Amino acid sequence: MAQLRLIKKYPNRRLYDTRTSSYITLSDVKELVVNQEEFQVVDAKTGEDLTRAILLQIILEEESGGAPMFTVDLLSQMIRFYGNAMQGMMGKYLENNIHAFTDLQSKLQEHAKSIYGENNPMSRDLWAQFLNFQGPALHSMMGAYIDQSKKMFSQMQEQVESQTRNLFSGFQFPNMTPPGAAADEKDKTPPKR
Repeated sequence: MAQLRLIKKYPNRRLYDTRTSSYITLSDVKELVVNQEEFQVVDAKTGEDLTRAILLQIILEEESGGAPMFTVDLLSQMIRFYGNAMQGMMGKYLENNIHAFTDLQSKLQEHAKSIYGENNPMSRDLWAQFLNFQGPALHSMMGAYIDQSKKMFSQMQEQVESQTRNLFSGFQFPNMTPPGAAADEKDKTPPKR
């Protein structure tokens, strides 16, 4: 098994690849990601793990380029989940969906190789052709999947909130009216004459 590739980040913001004993750029780190090579970026002075920060920096550069992947609405929704009780679940949910999508892409590419062969130009371009011809249908299918997932996620959130309310309904909290108590208080007030 190959040893984890170590990249050191120096105070001058330069990245040093310890395997090749040379300085590299963010583009080089992006190539490591694309090639699915395991690596870790650490602060050369403190040893702090900076891998996530570097990956986020690569995403920011890609999003600032010509064809961003994330809409403003999606980014806004993601920001709203920070600090929310569902934050941890949302991260896992997104991760699982990305894995499902990459598995689908991989299976389609393997199927194309089995039909057309490894080096056939048609095999190499099949994914692009598939997206050109089936893109709208795939987009619609993924949209339906996302809508269904969103509904399930909302239902799950409502269930967690309901269970939390039921769990804590027996406790007395200062300055808090238990659910349903407001309606009971209205019933007790004498009618106005």
